[in-house]
Amino acid sequence: MESDTILKIALAGPLRGYFDYLPPEHDGITLTPGCRFEIPFGRSSRVGILISTSSKSSVPTSKLKRALSQLDHTPLLQPSDLRLLKWAADYYEHPLGDVIFHALPLNLRKKPTATKTSQPGLRLTQAPKQRSVIVALQQHPQGLLAKSQLMQKHELSPAVLRSLLDKGLITPCELPPQPLTREAAHQLNPQQQLAVDTVRKELDGFQAYLLNGVTGSGKTEVYLHLVADVLAQGRQALILVPEIGLTPQLLQRFQQRMGHEVAVLHSGLADGEREKVWHAIRQMRQRVLIGTRSAVFTPMPHLGLIIVDEEHDLSYKQQEGFRYHARDISLVRAQQTGCPVVLGSATPSLESLRNVQESRYRQLDLPQRAANASMPSLSLIDIRNGHLKGGLSPALLKHLEQTLQAGEQAMLFLNRRGYAPMLTCHACGWLTDCPRCDARMTHHRQQRLLWCHHCGHQQRVPAVCPSCGSPDLVPVGQGTERVEEVLQQHFPNSPLARIDRDSTSRKGSLEKLLKQVHSGSIPLLIGTQMIAKGHHFPAVTLVAILDVDQGLFGADFRASERMAQLILQVAGRAGRAERPGRVMIQTRHPDHPLMQLLTQQGYAAFAKLAMQERQMAMLPPYAHQALIRAEANRADYPDLFLKQLLEGCQHIQHAAELEFWGPVPAPMERRAGKTRAHLLIQSNQRLPLHRWLSQAIEIFPTLPHARKVRWSVDVDPQEML
Repeated sequence: MESDTILKIALAGPLRGYFDYLPPEHDGITLTPGCRFEIPFGRSSRVGILISTSSKSSVPTSKLKRALSQLDHTPLLQPSDLRLLKWAADYYEHPLGDVIFHALPLNLRKKPTATKTSQPGLRLTQAPKQRSVIVALQQHPQGLLAKSQLMQKHELSPAVLRSLLDKGLITPCELPPQPLTREAAHQLNPQQQLAVDTVRKELDGFQAYLLNGVTGSGKTEVYLHLVADVLAQGRQALILVPEIGLTPQLLQRFQQRMGHEVAVLHSGLADGEREKVWHAIRQMRQRVLIGTRSAVFTPMPHLGLIIVDEEHDLSYKQQEGFRYHARDISLVRAQQTGCPVVLGSATPSLESLRNVQESRYRQLDLPQRAANASMPSLSLIDIRNGHLKGGLSPALLKHLEQTLQAGEQAMLFLNRRGYAPMLTCHACGWLTDCPRCDARMTHHRQQRLLWCHHCGHQQRVPAVCPSCGSPDLVPVGQGTERVEEVLQQHFPNSPLARIDRDSTSRKGSLEKLLKQVHSGSIPLLIGTQMIAKGHHFPAVTLVAILDVDQGLFGADFRASERMAQLILQVAGRAGRAERPGRVMIQTRHPDHPLMQLLTQQGYAAFAKLAMQERQMAMLPPYAHQALIRAEANRADYPDLFLKQLLEGCQHIQHAAELEFWGPVPAPMERRAGKTRAHLLIQSNQRLPLHRWLSQAIEIFPTLPHARKVRWSVDVDPQEML
């Protein structure tokens, strides 16, 4: 139907396509794409975002509803932002509205909120008698002091401050930004300088670089120099990190070097703080953004450089809902913007190494550690016939004792929290099976809980066996809690820190523990993946890896790659200062070819062999995949839906060029009470796969069992669970 102006509005949710509305009745409306509108939807109203305007609609004008109001005077998203989001929606086969609202802070998905850009603080009121009451404020320059600083220094409770405010002795104010003492740039070694110079020459155009630097080689210093160059040009820089909590030293160094130009964006921030940072970057009030994967969508009008640190890390892949990969989005954004992107890693993904082979990326090498530090030696401890106590072999305990006696620090890595992976009854063999998953519940002794780490189900540890009534319940296997207990028994005079998600759940606890480790007051450290990367522990000379054997025989073809990356990332914590480091890996398979290759010749040799194996098997990165997942409460529905999908989509163009594997039960068939099945689709070429998907996905909702299952599409899947 014809009309003067039709608004094409995108909404959050699983609905594909746009919704047509008439403009609001108010005058002065600027119908610019990227602005939010409040629109009537059903019996309520929702927030949508304007994608475009048109003079035509498939719905008669008389039946179109009118938008209620325009929420933004200027667009939140510029055309370049919308272009990136449209690409992501098309590539990952996800509804555009859901993609767009995923990129917005939570507050902006609901309604506009006033944003404050200054730091909350307190100042003295003007009356002389009132000023004399608060000595701390009176002695501070200008009578201004940050609220948090005042409370911490003088141990004030919120009630005390409220009382002073009520009496008029102090009054709220906004503190101006305080200058930081900036760290001077460090002198680069020849390899670092070459890397900086190479990227510096291409700052005005797109080029992808793989910065392949061993752990401790000074990749962060390269990042800092490049970002400084970009800032000098008046442009912005985006630095992506896997998890903010795992990279505190990188964050600290950027803040020391760049001061208040640095903003941080991650899921741990309060909603209001996330919105404030988002606006500050969008409006160029801050020019350096360090964030986790979702930060890749933050509007940056003068973007001049993207850095993806630890580019191999699985955390960059969103595993639920909108299943995008932030590293790959970064490459597309850099290409669309016309700026370089630097992917940094000591253990690059095989996908990135393949792109180097194909000349899509340029590789920059940092083969030596900074400050002349030596690489740690790697050795294997055969535990096939030995007696382990809490997962620790006698040989390892001896090396730990020698390290502690020498006044050095030791770090033990076990990527399994809790006390033990399961409990069993010694009398009848009962096991702690999760009632909702095909998995065991982990025993958390300190909390007296059985906890499924897959669905979150918890229950109290029973006093006796629920099956036979025997009190003889025995823990099987080791978690970090159990290793901590054994270490305390063997080394009672050596302070110990355990760092995992259980011990660092309280705010500030991780920073406190890391500070103690750095000071040298804690010589023994046991932890999970949280200590595996991004940390600089100069006094750690011994790193022990307790159990990585499952990576040698995992069902996922990526298991060995993940194992190798994890081993070398953990090993990289040893010997980062003047004292040499040692890495000891406990294994029941010391003769395994991959383990031998990794420990004797390093990651490059391991990756070369792994690439050859992938090529022979025609697996990624030599092929392209999409995984269709289906789950339902009824056990037979997922398989039936995927079979209907296969039958209903075989006639689509390019189907003959694809391989269809399945449907098959998921590796963990039952999870959170639902039965799950998979259909894997593979192609040697990317284009036929995407063309088939774009047509097939229109058919999925029409299948007989589509409403009986929850289905999803995962393009370039990284996990098969």
